[in-house]
Amino acid sequence: MSKSLNQVISTLERAGGFASAQEVYSNLRKQGKTTGLATVYRALQKAVSEKSVDVLRKEDGEALYRLCTTGHHHHLLCISCGKTIEIEGSAVEKWANTVAKNHGFRAVTHVVELSGLCAKC
Repeated sequence: MSKSLNQVISTLERAGGFASAQEVYSNLRKQGKTTGLATVYRALQKAVSEKSVDVLRKEDGEALYRLCTTGHHHHLLCISCGKTIEIEGSAVEKWANTVAKNHGFRAVTHVVELSGLCAKC
């Protein structure tokens, strides 16, 4: 693992939840690291492609990143406070596989993000 990827992963560990690339960059700068913002983005994309980091998009399109804690899963996100819950979606998996098969697709991936207001909000 590259030095910058290690630094980004460590910063996400300390964040303990979802963080934007800008937040990761800012935290690295506070630690005295000289990693550039473009390097942070590259490291995050590499971690996402390796499935070691989850990514989801807020309603405004901003990407948020968090260390992946389980296998394939989906997210339920509170649009007010940002609370995020990992959820399984066996019905979604079955539906996605059926739709792909019916249209002659294979090796299909998908992302499901549900957003709303949590009980506290």
